[in-house]
Amino acid sequence: MTMRTPGDDVELAAGFLVGEAIVGSPADIAGIRLCDGSTCGHAGHEELGNIADVTLAAGVAVTPGARRSFLTTSACGVCGKASIQDLCVLPQAALAGDPARFVPARLAMLPERLRDAQRVFSRTGGLHAAGLFTADGELIAIREDVGRHNAVDKVVGWALLNGRLPLADCVLLVSGRASFELVQKAVLAGIPLLAAVSAPSSLAVELAEEAGLTLVGFLRGPSMNVYTGQHRLSA
Repeated sequence: MTMRTPGDDVELAAGFLVGEAIVGSPADIAGIRLCDGSTCGHAGHEELGNIADVTLAAGVAVTPGARRSFLTTSACGVCGKASIQDLCVLPQAALAGDPARFVPARLAMLPERLRDAQRVFSRTGGLHAAGLFTADGELIAIREDVGRHNAVDKVVGWALLNGRLPLADCVLLVSGRASFELVQKAVLAGIPLLAAVSAPSSLAVELAEEAGLTLVGFLRGPSMNVYTGQHRLSA
C-alpha cells in the first residue's frame, strides 16, 4: 500500500516495480489493470481504481527481499522493508561507464522549466514534481504527486511503458531533497544525472558514488552543489 495522489496510476505501479528491481522492460509485465477489492479479490478495498493489479510475465519472479510488510506513506519510499540489506538493490558502479555529459548553464535553467510545467502545484502549492529532461534541457515528461518517490515512479513508469528505458543522456530533476530511494530509482532507470532543488541525504550521496551517478543538489538559479560524478559536467 502507498499513499499517493490519484492519477497516472498504471505508470505509478510500473515505475515502482522498476525501482524495486522486479522489472526492467515492458516485456516483464503481462498486464496492469486498475480495479476494486471485489474484482481483484481484496476485501475491504471497494473503491474503483485504488488497486493496481499487475500480472508479471512468465519467468519474472519477486524475490523475498523485494516484499514490503506495511503501509508506505507519502513521505517514505523505503517503508516496509524487512532489513537494511533489502534497501539497496543496485549493482556496484552501475552507471560508471555512461559517457553522458551535461552543461551546468543548461542545468541551471531546469528548475524554472519544471516549475512552469507544474499545473497542479500552481493551483494548490502542495505537490512535489519529477521532471525528465534531455541533456539539451528539453522537458520530456513531468509528473506530480504528494510524494517525491511517487512522482519519480510515475515518470519512470511512463518511460518503461513507452519502451524508453534505459534513460541514457537524461536528467531527472526533483522538487525537494534527494533521498536514498530516489537515487536508487534513477540508477535502475538508467538515468545518469539526478538533480534536486534542495539537499541530498548522506546515504543518497554514498549510493550515488557507488553507482556512478552524478548527483546535484541545491540547484537554484545559477548555483548548484555537485556531490558525485563531477566528470559529467562540462562548460
